[in-house]
Amino acid sequence: MAVRDILKGKTNPRLRKKSKPVSEINDRIVQLVGDMKDTLKKEEGVGLAAPQVGVLRRIIIVDNGDGPFEIINPELSNKEGSSIEKEGCLSLLPISGYVERPKKLKVKGLKLNGDKINIDAEDLLARIICHEADHLEGILFSDKIIPEEDLEPMDDEKAESKVEEL
Repeated sequence: MAVRDILKGKTNPRLRKKSKPVSEINDRIVQLVGDMKDTLKKEEGVGLAAPQVGVLRRIIIVDNGDGPFEIINPELSNKEGSSIEKEGCLSLLPISGYVERPKKLKVKGLKLNGDKINIDAEDLLARIICHEADHLEGILFSDKIIPEEDLEPMDDEKAESKVEEL
């Protein structure tokens, strides 16, 4: 496997295109998923979408601390609740900002071996999946940043705990 270059910049037209479903899990897809996992590990990120490495296919890699795993052709449903947290993106470093995402959701898709995957995701895992799924639609987190003046003020103790979570 190999580390791939990550496309950069919120005006990069390749990051704004919709990805196509994976119709067949072949050697090229296996190589891509392996490369994406290597790239995510090298960059010390928590998620990576195929468009970020220049491939317009519906594949995301997620690592919420338990090791990276792929979701091919992810479909999100049953979004519940709301959470506003600070996000960043390997394609938009050093930009960061607060984004509203669902607190919980369900996602289904495929593993690399073709097995179906069904996940009930909450909190950070739900956030990562939503962020990466947006990439598959050509949407960047910077499109969803809440202006600071629109954020609810929080006391110092709550703000410190939010920073520690990230």
